[in-house]
Amino acid sequence: MMIKRLLNTPYAFWAILSLPSLAMINAALSGADLEGLLHPTGEFSARLMILAMMLTPLRMLLPNSGTVHWLMQRRRYLGVAAFGYAALHTLYYVTDLGLFSTVVAELTTPGIWTGWVAFLIFVPMALTSNGASVRRLGLIWKRLQRFVYPAAVLTLLHWIFVANNIGPAMVHFVPLAGLEVYRIWKTRRASAQEHPVGA
Repeated sequence: MMIKRLLNTPYAFWAILSLPSLAMINAALSGADLEGLLHPTGEFSARLMILAMMLTPLRMLLPNSGTVHWLMQRRRYLGVAAFGYAALHTLYYVTDLGLFSTVVAELTTPGIWTGWVAFLIFVPMALTSNGASVRRLGLIWKRLQRFVYPAAVLTLLHWIFVANNIGPAMVHFVPLAGLEVYRIWKTRRASAQEHPVGA
């Protein structure tokens, strides 16, 4: 019972989400090649973002799933953790390049500017992922969170361009795309049933 209560606390969930980052930070501090840490930090960010986005359609698909319900209650944690890994990814990228002029010079390449724009979209979303912001912003908060969709598209393009390989990115994003198509279909079907044409 004590273990179950502990796992249900935010601290335990944050500890689980942060475990991979501890190894990545330790590797960087130990002198590991930062370029080699770019892929895992970026991949964890994308995976957590995808998981957070999948929860709404999964709840519609599996309304009685306790696991989906449990994760839905912690979806904001997943989003903030995704931003944390994205920030670590960006920090390692900038540090690895070393010179500000080099960072600026790479901004025009598709694989880089897509990543920067996605990251900049994530900043206000992460900063407002707290109860106080939800209460203060109201409907504006919901509109702001919808920017996750263009951010996800940009993240997908960033991954494809940087890796120069469409396969790994699509393996991660195709399930999300499928669930989003299901969500749209389910929502429109429910709306049509509530407001039938000619009624």
